[in-house]
Amino acid sequence: MTAAPPAPAGGSTRGALYALSAYLLWGVLPIYFLQLTPTDPFEVVAWRIILAFAFCLLLITVLRTWRSFLTIVRQKRLMALTALAGVLIYVNWQTYLIGALTGHVIETSLGYFTNPIVTVLLGVIVLRERLRVLPWIAVGIAVVAVGVIVVGYGSFPWIALTLAFSFGFYGLVKKQIGPSVDAVSGLTLESMWLLPVAAIQLVVVANISGITLGTVGVLHTVLLLSAGVVTAIPLLLFASGARRVPLTVIGLLQFVAPVIQFVIGVWVLHEPMTLERWIGFALVWVALVLLSADSIVASRRHRRVVADVAEPV
Repeated sequence: MTAAPPAPAGGSTRGALYALSAYLLWGVLPIYFLQLTPTDPFEVVAWRIILAFAFCLLLITVLRTWRSFLTIVRQKRLMALTALAGVLIYVNWQTYLIGALTGHVIETSLGYFTNPIVTVLLGVIVLRERLRVLPWIAVGIAVVAVGVIVVGYGSFPWIALTLAFSFGFYGLVKKQIGPSVDAVSGLTLESMWLLPVAAIQLVVVANISGITLGTVGVLHTVLLLSAGVVTAIPLLLFASGARRVPLTVIGLLQFVAPVIQFVIGVWVLHEPMTLERWIGFALVWVALVLLSADSIVASRRHRRVVADVAEPV
């Protein structure tokens, strides 16, 4: 196997900044989406799909990557996988919007806190990966945390678990796609598959409550028309960052977004945070600390092994 070319000077730092920017933007998304009221969550997602698709087509044109995009379109397996990815990201977007616009921002943050644990669990169940002791303990603690929230708070955290599992399965599908589909082409195709869903949702909303685009005010219209850019930019920043930094760095940075969402939910929007919720969240955070520690130790061990192998004898 030939060695990968060295990253350009400052590449890791730039990559970390790209990834951090993506997570910061994802973290403050609840504030952006709350500015879109009284728009229905289903209308927001419909415009998000349509405008993200249009923005990506513009990017492909500006970047002159139509040839590579059409190469992907000719491959049935990749098209099927992007369709599946589209369905999963739709479930994630729609659930997130319902949560953000109905006073459940704290629960959406729980979903993204839980996502790394769900990803580990899916790796064991679907990919038959073998776990060390610490990740298993983390999974067990997370299960207890959900139980505490259900029993103590009196309701099942369906928003959080739907977000965690939809994004977890989305990650599995993207893993199968691998580097064969770049970020812009992937989002373009995922949005393209969802265009009929977006059209149906707009028709239903128009007949039930009416379309709000252009009817609430200039600022609201501009913000709603920005949904495509708001969707695409963090994804592109994340893709650029992920190519430049180790997976352990991405693993640690991914907690930035749910932390910001949690802060917004508790101290900005003043959503209720009962004792049972605090205990449940605390257990999830303990599980994440264990996962992060295990990931860092495993990464260092791997680097030492690689360095030992690379040493001349």
